[in-house]
Amino acid sequence: MKIHIQTFILFSLLGGSINTVNAADIAAGEAKGSACFGCHGQEGNSTIPLHPNLAGQQANYLVNQLTAFRENKRVNSTMTGVAKNLSDADIQNLAA
Repeated sequence: MKIHIQTFILFSLLGGSINTVNAADIAAGEAKGSACFGCHGQEGNSTIPLHPNLAGQQANYLVNQLTAFRENKRVNSTMTGVAKNLSDADIQNLAA
């Protein structure tokens, strides 16, 4: 029974996050994301080894990372500077 409860909780948590990202405005994320192209590439595949590829990352991962940069829980001079100006909606849109 313990496994079933843990599985239910996991799916419930993931389901809530997926619904939130699905409600995001993809067009707004694409427009705001154009500023990211220089480092992360237009399709999310960086040609600069220093900058990570974002293509193929799950939306929840991107939300968590951008939020961590914004809240100074993860620090990088460039990304912290960019993320501090992002609203929750901006982050959801970019991740979508």
